[in-house]
Amino acid sequence: MYRFTSALIRGRLIKRYKRFLADVMLENGDVITAHCPNTGAMTGCAHEGVEVYLSQSNNPKRKYAYTWEYSSDLDGNKIGVNTANANRIVKSAIANKQISEFAHYSQCFAETKFGDSRIDFMLQEDGAPDAYIEVKSVTLAHNTTAMFPDTVTKRGTKHCHELVEIIRQGHRAALLFCIQRENITDFKVAKDIDPKYFEAFEYAQKNGVEILVYTCKMTQIGVELKAKVAISS
Repeated sequence: MYRFTSALIRGRLIKRYKRFLADVMLENGDVITAHCPNTGAMTGCAHEGVEVYLSQSNNPKRKYAYTWEYSSDLDGNKIGVNTANANRIVKSAIANKQISEFAHYSQCFAETKFGDSRIDFMLQEDGAPDAYIEVKSVTLAHNTTAMFPDTVTKRGTKHCHELVEIIRQGHRAALLFCIQRENITDFKVAKDIDPKYFEAFEYAQKNGVEILVYTCKMTQIGVELKAKVAISS
């Protein structure tokens, strides 16, 4: 489990603005400005008045002490809005051998350079091919179907092609979609949002890139990978 430094604080979202900021009313009635660590569209998880969960930093040099970690949808299901947490969750899962496909690897390196990009994780083990894992944080959903991306992602398209090149060089490569959202039963690529990414995803899948999709268990203490879900067409 990736653990927060302290238990999260609850509040109600007043508004999100300037992409990086959000005004929140805490349970004690105080109104604070929190850092929003998500530059995406945040479709369905930034409605005014929804319950939000914030972490608090003790670093006196920070301009905004609070960081927006979770939101909730209109039904109260938690949605992880801090996209940086996806890599932290996966790193913890790798260390704790929770991803069965890669449990036999003993060494893990973050942000490994490949070509002119950096792949999130590279795993090594004697007698096994190096394994590269690119992580994608998923927050968009329609009913119980999670979807990625929530906006056009040229970077994501590029990664799909780079993962195929990794395989051609004799290594393993995987796309791991980390769904930071409750009440999810399946996953699909949002073709209508980014057709080029959909094409790149299919290209990667057909050329041997391993596709892994996990939901998360989210609490006020931390987050961990929970279960695999199916990919739907």
